[in-house]
Amino acid sequence: MQDSGKLYVVPTPIGNLGDMTYRAVEILRTADKVLAEDTRTTKVLFNHYQIPTKLESFHQHNEHSRLQGLIRELQNGSTIAQVSDAGTPGISDPGFLLVRACLENHIPVEVLPGATAFVPALLKSGFALHRFVFEGFLPAKKGRQTRIQKMAMETSTLVFYESPHKLLKTLEQLIAACGPNRRVSISREITKKFEETVTDSLHNAHAHFTANSPKGEFVIVLEGTENHIEDE
Repeated sequence: MQDSGKLYVVPTPIGNLGDMTYRAVEILRTADKVLAEDTRTTKVLFNHYQIPTKLESFHQHNEHSRLQGLIRELQNGSTIAQVSDAGTPGISDPGFLLVRACLENHIPVEVLPGATAFVPALLKSGFALHRFVFEGFLPAKKGRQTRIQKMAMETSTLVFYESPHKLLKTLEQLIAACGPNRRVSISREITKKFEETVTDSLHNAHAHFTANSPKGEFVIVLEGTENHIEDE
């Protein structure tokens, strides 16, 4: 019986292409194929590192329909690597479905360590990190207020992603739920040319991004109630 192949989950840079690891480049070069969230985005990375491997699209709109075919390829001995547009696949990006299906079918999965936007944002906040809660993206509409109310009572540091066009509205909702003085650290464009981190009260952070139109992708780190109370 032929040995099964292997799935590699490969993080890619969140901005600066120099953050790619040697091992990640080698795996992408030697895999039979690479699954990409957007092949056009990944092609930029491939061109930079002269990676010739075949690229195929694998994203939230086709991952269910492609799943069984990919499992058969892996069972037949293929080595497949999966990347997202930026960062680690599966962290608020497509990825976990294929990993889960591989595990269910006893196909080896290897996950490389690498870039994830919320980690540098957490460290740059200066908030207590012995415990933190990762929220991913907040619900767009249904359940959003309920989630924010629960977050307002959380004692641990919270971290989540937000888009530029929703940032001010989210800060307003956090002010209403947490009060204007809760501390927040907001990072944007991490590792890129216009990287910025604003660490201040919710009120002052809102004022800053009202005066400076939000641009880029944002990571919001909200201090937990326990540490906020201790600092007052």
